[in-house]
Amino acid sequence: MASASSSKKAIVFVAQGSEEMETVIAVDVLRRAGIQVLVLAVEIPSGPVTCSRGVRLVPDAYLGDDSIKISTFDAAVVPGGVGGAEILSQNAQVRCILSDFHAQHKIVAAICAGALAIKTAGIQSHLSEPLCITSHPSVSDQLVDEFSYKEDRVVVDGNLVTSRGPGTALEFSLRLVSLLVGVDKAREVAAPMVLNFSL
Repeated sequence: MASASSSKKAIVFVAQGSEEMETVIAVDVLRRAGIQVLVLAVEIPSGPVTCSRGVRLVPDAYLGDDSIKISTFDAAVVPGGVGGAEILSQNAQVRCILSDFHAQHKIVAAICAGALAIKTAGIQSHLSEPLCITSHPSVSDQLVDEFSYKEDRVVVDGNLVTSRGPGTALEFSLRLVSLLVGVDKAREVAAPMVLNFSL
């Protein structure tokens, strides 16, 4: 019988200009927890993605591949990076996935400028109360009018998780682990990392 961790699956989107720390830390921490992660490239047909500081990442798959069953995933994660966040937030398929996942009470997560994709996905438009959200300070002015904007390092509002930037990526990723497979697993993953915060 499969463990709870191995049965959970997450998509981490990536595009040209995505922030590499936010992308890789999310992938790494989720995989340490036994969660199946698909690094899914957007608006690039093949080959590696060049991130915001020149680090090149090889995706597991490319959005538009009909063999990927998006509906089987439990979480979708949007990293920041100005260029990557712009691509992801403007892509119609990404917006549809985020909106559908949120409506289905699956985890929708964004860090840094990736929070702009929460706005463009139109998630707030279906709700009577403003969602609590955070982001990198540089894009906060694009979110404050529509959302209940917070400056906490990680903000959880139901199945929406947002965070601020590269320096909060570990906390963000471990919170995703907690929500997907439990706080005990998150603490188990965190223990050998020599972190300076507790869960």
